Amino acid sequence: MRGAGASPRCYTRRRFLPLPPPRVPSGERPGGAAETAGRRSGDLNPYEILLLLDPDVPEEREIAVVARVRELVERGGGTWLAHEPWGRRKLAYEIRHKGEGIYHLVTFDATAETLEEVSRVLKIADEVLRFMAVRRIESKPADADRQPEYAVANARSPEEGE
Repeated sequence: MRGAGASPRCYTRRRFLPLPPPRVPSGERPGGAAETAGRRSGDLNPYEILLLLDPDVPEEREIAVVARVRELVERGGGTWLAHEPWGRRKLAYEIRHKGEGIYHLVTFDATAETLEEVSRVLKIADEVLRFMAVRRIESKPADADRQPEYAVANARSPEEGE
């Protein structure tokens, strides 16, 4: 049934062979992360870490954990901005059989590599129950005089009266 002018079968063995690797100019690595504005090495990014510490540790150990974070940030070329101790708070659920925790919020500017090192150290520390590191978003203060658009729509008209 197949003649000289017939097209090749749909499922030929050749179609399923792996493709050869792409040729890459020397000095470049294939599959590397793309350089984007926010991912360049050496850029300082604004971060904040919320630490949840074990309530049974003495206050000196709490101070030592925060001092260790500060040391890592400054050694990595970052700048330490603030440390806010939030104090002892009740947890929504127990973590390591603890119903309370001591919160500390630290803010700093650092490179992504420094943040990775800080996270590695905090994972190892026994005093730390949990921590969350996020990129800090600088926000502009809202106009106090300006009402939101939906507030105008909800206002009563003069015809409705009071």
